[in-house]
Amino acid sequence: MVRLRGGAAAAALVLFVVGAGISGCKKDTTGSAGPQGTAAGSAALTAVDSLTVKGRAPKTGYSRVRFGTAWADTDSNKCDTRDDILKRDLKNVKFTGGTCKVVSGVLDPDPYSGKEVTYKRGRSLVDIDHLVALSDAWQKGAKYWDAGKRIALANDPLNLLSVDASTNRSKGDGDTATWLPPNKGYRCTYVAAQVAVKKKYGLWVTGGEKAAMKKVLSDCPGQKLPSGGNPTQAPKRFTAN
Repeated sequence: MVRLRGGAAAAALVLFVVGAGISGCKKDTTGSAGPQGTAAGSAALTAVDSLTVKGRAPKTGYSRVRFGTAWADTDSNKCDTRDDILKRDLKNVKFTGGTCKVVSGVLDPDPYSGKEVTYKRGRSLVDIDHLVALSDAWQKGAKYWDAGKRIALANDPLNLLSVDASTNRSKGDGDTATWLPPNKGYRCTYVAAQVAVKKKYGLWVTGGEKAAMKKVLSDCPGQKLPSGGNPTQAPKRFTAN
């Protein structure tokens, strides 16, 4: 066994403390639902600077139908998008008439509130939220897209999350600057997902939105940037007004 003396011992102690601080960096472990990160390091925070900054365009011309029929089966798996997301996010899932139509399950925990929510088909206790609201997307670039790209965004699992309906209703079409989940433990994951969606689709952000994103993500520099989802163009058989 080699014993360190004087300055060598002090240096070793410093290295140990710094190393422990790095390995003990707090990670977001709240909730299993939603898009999962795949990149290491501070990818989410770095990605914010890659987003174009512009002012919010007028909402003129926006309509949900501009993004196609709700919950279109754009991945052609014979299940609609809503049921795909419920299957992904809920626990204890039960189906009717096969393995597509979800009739019940448990959102545990709900990422937005942190509480447990029971889902039963026909009751509006669970919403499928567009992390980047379609109206927000419209005002930040989607207005100028073709229908195929808008339909893709509306049905991309990267942009969709099962959440408590009552909490989600308070969000409206808010961006990071105007709304964050009450569950503070999920905010880093939530903002990282919005960054990922806007980067993937080339949507811009406002100056205030970018500042809010960086403020949240600066508290979790190890936050991963989600990736994956569907292609950014829906199959040509899907149309929108």
